[in-house]
Amino acid sequence: MTLRAVLVDDELLARQLLRLLLSHHTHIQIVAECKNGREAIEYLQSAPVDLLFLDVQMPGITGFDVVEQVGLQHLPPTIFVTAYQEHAVRAFDMNAIDYLTKPVQAERLQIAIGKVQEKITAKTALLTQLQLVEVLNELRNVSGKVKTYPSRLLVKDGVKEILLPVEAIEWIEAAEYYSCLHSKGRRFMLRETITDLANRLDPEQFVRIHRSSIVNLNLIREIYREGQEDGCVVLVDGRKLKMSKAGRQRLTETGKAST
Repeated sequence: MTLRAVLVDDELLARQLLRLLLSHHTHIQIVAECKNGREAIEYLQSAPVDLLFLDVQMPGITGFDVVEQVGLQHLPPTIFVTAYQEHAVRAFDMNAIDYLTKPVQAERLQIAIGKVQEKITAKTALLTQLQLVEVLNELRNVSGKVKTYPSRLLVKDGVKEILLPVEAIEWIEAAEYYSCLHSKGRRFMLRETITDLANRLDPEQFVRIHRSSIVNLNLIREIYREGQEDGCVVLVDGRKLKMSKAGRQRLTETGKAST
């Protein structure tokens, strides 16, 4: 039985990785990729889908909103994809929902697909309305709690690992599924996408100024605007980093919030 699958994720690299991993599952046919919640809702309301890979955290219309707007009775068997770790994973487990955490691993994908296939075979793939409502409420309660931010990050330093204080990070550079942390002339690699890392760091100290870079606000010396779209920031050590229009907007919003 071939399963018609839809991938929903605002991160292109995340969709590409999932597509690559799914290419080894010949019984799954990817019929659509949606880069936001609006596209997902439109597709799900217009075409039959057997399996949905749904990112939980997306700007604008979230995975929660997709579920609610499509309607529980019309939702296909769903594997959630999430950057949440402890609390969200426990919430999924308690309600017997399949999930994947980023970056997606082939072994974990195999297990999730196996669970969904068992449910489809048993004709129990769709959750009851009560079950799904409980999941959404639990996840919303988790995300509504006071958020704490890490003061140190565990990074590789040659053959050993060290705890790098976040205040020592000058800027962060995207490196596919990794992030490169720049600190005092050194570079440390962290197995985490720049989007996931941006969501974990304190927004009052770190701002994503470009799709490929995050900057420590305390180390910005100057900000330049170049035309209507792009610009750059200059750090205290003289390094110049590109800044997108969206990045400038985030800097502006941070400035307003701190006043």
